[in-house]
Parts: sequence; structure tokens; C-alpha cells
Amino acid sequence: MAVVSKKIPAPDLVRVRTALLSVSDKSGIVEFALALHQRGVRLLSTGGTHKTLAAAGLPVIDVSEITGFPEIMDGRVKTLHPRVHGGLLSIRDDADHVEAMKLHGIEAIDLSVINLYPFEQVRAAGGDYPTTVENIDIGGPAMIRASAKNHAYVAVVTDAADYPEVVAALADNDGQTTYALRQRLAAKAYARTAAYDAAISNWFAEALEIDIPSYRVVGGTLKEKMRYGENPHQSAGFYVTGDNRPGVATATLLQGKQLSYNNINDTDAAFELVAEFPPENGPACAIIKHANPCGVATGSSLAAAYRRALACDSVSAFGGIIALNQLLDAETAQEIVKLFTEVIIAPQVSDEARAIIAAKPNLRLLTTGALPDPRSAGIMAKTVSGGLLVQSRDNVMVEDLDLKVVTKRAPTATELEDMKFAFKIAKHVKSNAVIYAKDGQTAGIGAGQMSRVDSARIAALKAEDAAKALGLAAPLTKGAAVASEAFYPFADGLLAAIAAGATAVIQPGGSMRDDEVIAAADEHGVAMVFTGVRHFRH
Repeated sequence: MAVVSKKIPAPDLVRVRTALLSVSDKSGIVEFALALHQRGVRLLSTGGTHKTLAAAGLPVIDVSEITGFPEIMDGRVKTLHPRVHGGLLSIRDDADHVEAMKLHGIEAIDLSVINLYPFEQVRAAGGDYPTTVENIDIGGPAMIRASAKNHAYVAVVTDAADYPEVVAALADNDGQTTYALRQRLAAKAYARTAAYDAAISNWFAEALEIDIPSYRVVGGTLKEKMRYGENPHQSAGFYVTGDNRPGVATATLLQGKQLSYNNINDTDAAFELVAEFPPENGPACAIIKHANPCGVATGSSLAAAYRRALACDSVSAFGGIIALNQLLDAETAQEIVKLFTEVIIAPQVSDEARAIIAAKPNLRLLTTGALPDPRSAGIMAKTVSGGLLVQSRDNVMVEDLDLKVVTKRAPTATELEDMKFAFKIAKHVKSNAVIYAKDGQTAGIGAGQMSRVDSARIAALKAEDAAKALGLAAPLTKGAAVASEAFYPFADGLLAAIAAGATAVIQPGGSMRDDEVIAAADEHGVAMVFTGVRHFRH
């Protein structure tokens, strides 16, 4: 049943006489409390916050003195009391509420300053089950929500970054808060508790291996407001979830301009791709443009891997994103700065390489400390009108698949390695995707086409252009392996790849016309393997 409002208008200005401070993160709390005290505000507090403020010499009253009840159960129960929540929820201009406050000895609380147990940090650090559960805050969210609901009279502060604004507002309004400020703080408070509960519910789903929970919330904390979104007329913000997966969200920006919306999207795509190549197996480089790779390669050195990746499509690489799987060294940095590049992301960077990159002050340089684990679980989400699509991360790796040879000719050892290399990359290319690869280097990439035949043809044309630019007698598609991220529905896509010079094919299989496709491969002496797994990417 809905509660009917008495429609009492909210006052514009409310004097702050009493403040309740209960924070896990003590950053700036002493200075903030001192500013309140200097304005004559009575300070109430709990547990560790009370100790911190008292140690700083501030006159602070323990909440237990107000409730008449001590903290119990290791601090689990301390603020869940009518004299706290009544003080936060009471409508000051409602005669019935005022009478109830007098009857039960409840005093109004005009400002609540609350941040929560560090659940997200404990989760990100890999805390065990009991420790993580113990860091689920109960009293904090209850007080935040109570204060935010009653924002007509109560200002609620959940972020230390807002302390200066509140102090300034009190100074500008003779110790009073404005309704507009209380509204903004309330909106932020509910967003904070929503993100907090999202983190908790998602952790439970992971811990209990519930793939598709009845309710799914994706929450995050604003890391930075973007200048604009995909286009200048779109607003955008970058939110982080607290997941400690190495990548653009957790990276350190060593130099360069603020990352744009498109930079972040492309850099994430680049780093997730290059992570498919473990550094212990040798250097690897991926160059990304508009979330698709335009060149990927391994090499005898990181500089060699970069040069080989660039050779695939040096035109598209202009203004691209470069991801490396090993420490960025001076030789590689010297090569990279020859071409206009938007972002470089690597696990680490040498001092010499950093000095070289510094000559390009607008070039963003990011370090992550490590590579993400391509096999680890996780969720991916995207919005649709009126809904949210959520799925598990595509963490299948070709090395873990049982490859089935379906043609008369089996692939050679070299062809098999090129097949696996190409299929790794196909996983990160927008569908329909066709990738030619030879000797640990992409020869041509066809991405995002409505027809798989067109993807094969475009990739072949890219290879021909690259051969001309490099002065090669023939494109690298001659004798290459070709990967398709989904099955060939007809033989025409395969025939286009064979026409480009491919001698080995890797694809998921599973088409109604598999026999037709296999027969076409056998007719041309091409080796083909089925993976049984597709990698659609939309």
C-alpha cells in the first residue's frame, strides 16, 4: 500500500545544529568536523570515527549516549535505534512527528556524514568469504537512505569530496543548507547505496555460481567525466566497477591528454586482445582502430612484433591504439613514435622508453602492472531500449579446444600454429570476421561485414595493399591460414579465401552445409579444422 504524503513543503534553508558522523574512510573527517564545530554544530559519532575525532580534541558525543544502548555484537548493532533513525526521518514541520520526538526523547539530526565499509575494496583484493561478508555494511546504508529520503530537512554526505562544498554552503548561508544542495546530496547518496548493493549482489552471484540471477544490477563509481561520448553532441562518463582486472579501468596514465570515450573503448579492446598472448611465450603487439584490430603479430623482439603488426595495415594504424604484452622498451618506443598514435598500453615501461615517449606530450601512455587473464570469468553488459543484456565473458581459448580435422589433408605443424593464431584474433574482431595469418603475423583482416564473403575479400584486398606498400612480390595471404569466427554457411566464403591463397582453414563448423564446405576444401587440397566453438562479437 502506498503511503500518502501530507504534502508539507520543504524549507529552502535548514540550520545545521546536530551532525552525525560515522565513516569507514577517515580522509578529511577531522578537518570537516572541526569546521562544523567552529559553527557551533553538535557532533555525534560512532566507534572508530568517535575515537578519531576525540583524539583530535573535538567535543564529540558517542551515539550510545543518545540511544542509551551500547554498541553490541562487535559493532554490528550501534545505530539501528529509534533515537537515531527518528532523528533522521522526522518531518520537522509535522505536529505529529514533533510530538512523537518529544514523547520519546528524539532529537533532530540535520546532517549525516556516512561512508560505508570497504566492501568493494575487500572484494577486489580477493578477500575470503567470511571476511567479505563481514564487510557488508548494514547501519550505514540504512542511515544514508533515511537521511536521503528526508532530504527536505537533512543533508547527507557520502563522499569526502563533497566536504568543501558543504562547508562553503554553511559559510554562505549562515550555518544553513539549501534545499538544492540537499537534493543533490540525496541523489548521490541513493546512487552510492545502489552501486554498493550491486557490488554485493554480483559478488554473491559469483561466489554461489549463479549465472543468471533474478535481479542484475551493474553499478560503478564515476572515475572521470568525459569531454563527450562517441560524438561531440553526446555526454559521457567513465565509471569503474571495482573489478581489479588489469586494463584501462585500473591503468595508470603516465602522460598525455585525458582519454576520450572512444580511446577507452578501443584501448580496452586492444589490451584484451594482446592478453591472448602470454608474455612468457614471446613478445606480441596488437594495433586497434575503432575497436577492431588492423594488425597483430608476435616477433623475436617487441620492436619486431610492432613492425610486423604495423605491416598488416599501416594506413589504418594511423591514429590507432597500440597494446603490448611485455615491458615497453626503448627500441620499440623509437619505432612507435614514428607514426601518429593515440594510446600505448603495456604492463610496464622502461625509463628510457618513457623519455622517448615524452617527446610526444599528447600521446597517452598507460601501464597496468600485469595482463588480464583471458581465461578468467566475468560479465559483459550492454544496454538495449528498456533493458540490459548481460552475458559471461568469452573466456574460451583455442589452446583448450579439441580441434577436429575434417578434410582429407591434415594441416602441417606450421599451418596449425597459424590457424590457432588467427582464431585467437578472430575472437576479438567484429562479426562477420575473417582473418588471414602467416608465421605469427596477420596478413589481412576483414571485420564487421554483413556477408562473410565480403569479409574474406576485404581482408584479401588489405593484404594486397600491404604487399604493395612493403614491396613484396605477393601478399602474405599466399600460403596463409584463414580463420572464420563463425561457421561458413556456404562454400563461397571459403572459396574466396582459397582464391586469396589460403591453404589452411579454421572455423567452428556446425552449418547445415558443412559437407559442401568440406568438399570444396578437399577439392582444392586445403586443410580444415573445426573448433566446435564460435566467437561472435557484435
